[in-house]
Amino acid sequence: MALFVPAEPGPPDEVKQWVRTIGGAESNVACNLPTLGVRSGWVSAVGDDPFGRALLREVESHGVDVSACTVDPARPTGLYIKESGAGGSPVRYYRSGSAASGMGPSLLERLDLGGVRVLHLSGITPALSDSCLALVRALLDMPRGDRLISFDVNFRPALWTGRDPSLLAELAARADIVLTGDDEAQRVWGTGDPAELRALLPGPRTLVVKHGERGATLVEGEPLFSPALRVDVVEPVGAGDAFAAGFLAATLRGAAPLHRLRQGHLQAAATLLTHDDVGVPLPREVVDSLLQADPDAWSSARLTGEGVVRT
Repeated sequence: MALFVPAEPGPPDEVKQWVRTIGGAESNVACNLPTLGVRSGWVSAVGDDPFGRALLREVESHGVDVSACTVDPARPTGLYIKESGAGGSPVRYYRSGSAASGMGPSLLERLDLGGVRVLHLSGITPALSDSCLALVRALLDMPRGDRLISFDVNFRPALWTGRDPSLLAELAARADIVLTGDDEAQRVWGTGDPAELRALLPGPRTLVVKHGERGATLVEGEPLFSPALRVDVVEPVGAGDAFAAGFLAATLRGAAPLHRLRQGHLQAAATLLTHDDVGVPLPREVVDSLLQADPDAWSSARLTGEGVVRT
């Protein structure tokens, strides 16, 4: 979607200057992956309007293949407004009747998944419309072979008004990799505890439970917790998508479990340091050093706009 963020301080009703950028869970993940050395493609629908053209151009500028996206001549590009702040960023969506909400199973007729190693979905798409829900179900029904399906719950209460959020549990159970925040898991499954969630989700081979600024737990056997990095947060929206990209990239490389979680934290940190939904990549030497850091060095690091500070 097109994303507008304030370009000046003050309450949003008094702000007159806004910066137009892009945002959206799946596109955020796709845009983060090339910075991690992973080729990505993004599939969606945009309107035949200036926002749609800008969105495709800017997603592609991150190195993402957008050739499978469609331009809907009748429906507009969705957009949202973000009130940026370090403590949280209220978001207002204007996506009813958007081009993306018109997607359905017919999209699969022109979708080539040959060579795709991971298909990443989120719980936002099935909430947009009945046809979008049918599309996600059709993707989960397809033969996979060696391809993995990653599903980020991304529970958005406003999108599920009048709809049954238990559908998210059904869809997640059919994925290979499930990522969820403990707060949204509480809403969907009634618990945010990793061990209890694993009992409720025995099918997926990989379960990642994010605990906000505390860290994240990977469950593929014995639960493994990795604390998050301390970051001088500018604004938090998009950090969960960046974490997903970092974790998936490390998973594709066959990295050790702890490094997979740490790569997620590092990618999230880059987004936490910016107002945008996709951050500037951290310096390679910083990433390499922190990935290999011992527990004390990791916990003593703090990322700021100027670099790494040890405390």
